[in-house]
Amino acid sequence: MATDVHQHIWPPEFLALLRSRTAPPRLDGWTLHLPGEPPYAVDPADHDIAARTRLARADGLDLALVSLSSPLGIEYLPPTEAAPLLSAFHDGALDLPAPFGVWASACLTTPEPDTEALRRELVRGCVGLQLPATALLDAAGWDRCAPLLDVAAEHDKPLFVHPGAAPAAEPTAPAWWPALVPYVQQLHASWFAFRAFGRPRHPDLRVCFAALAGLAPLHGERLVARGGGRDRGRVDYRAFYETSSYGTRAVDALVRAVGIDVVVSGSDRPYAAPVLPDLGADAAVHALRHANPARLLGPTKGARP
Repeated sequence: MATDVHQHIWPPEFLALLRSRTAPPRLDGWTLHLPGEPPYAVDPADHDIAARTRLARADGLDLALVSLSSPLGIEYLPPTEAAPLLSAFHDGALDLPAPFGVWASACLTTPEPDTEALRRELVRGCVGLQLPATALLDAAGWDRCAPLLDVAAEHDKPLFVHPGAAPAAEPTAPAWWPALVPYVQQLHASWFAFRAFGRPRHPDLRVCFAALAGLAPLHGERLVARGGGRDRGRVDYRAFYETSSYGTRAVDALVRAVGIDVVVSGSDRPYAAPVLPDLGADAAVHALRHANPARLLGPTKGARP
């Protein structure tokens, strides 16, 4: 199936709950207010289910995976605030028509991770677990999230690492600052933390990093120079990288670092349009849109092709 592993749609009940809030994250009409970003004018068409279904079909997709927008910070709200928002998102997203599928999300402020809630959403049909990169920046983060990752592994489901909420920017910062600085920094740090702490704890877990993991794998030469790259030549065939907001140059560079078998197509629609990089062969596009997403999501446990 032609697959886009990274899109966002806010179902109607989820939108209503965001509008009922008096503190960020909240919607005032169609203006989104977040603690670390300037007010953002949401286009209603971006969350029109019929329009998005037509758009996905026009993109030639057989499967488009939607997820909670982790920069909203919902995973870090108090449990009594997070629970209804998460329920509304999961309920509405699971009711979306084809070609949409859903990543599950979890509240991260409970004393212990709510593994039963995650198990319930996976059983209901979510394709895997999404966590914000901010939850996975160090050994402590991977350790705290380990029970959730164990549930994903138990159900043979992958993890999707998505940028989390951005810290408050300087008033003079341009509108693109969160997407280009804190989001990339989070992904970069979470990838190195995964390499150092996550993979040893979860050797069989399939993991996909949004936005090419902030291009962290391109630092292999520096990793070797600093003493952390003894296995630099080995490719982790259970660690995947999705392409949202990047084009041919960045994707080609990452393919040279990790190989084409672990790169998957993602758009981050509606915040970015899909880009099919020109890698010189139709087989490369087929790998990104068809073969590699199937290994990420399917029952093969990411075995080397």
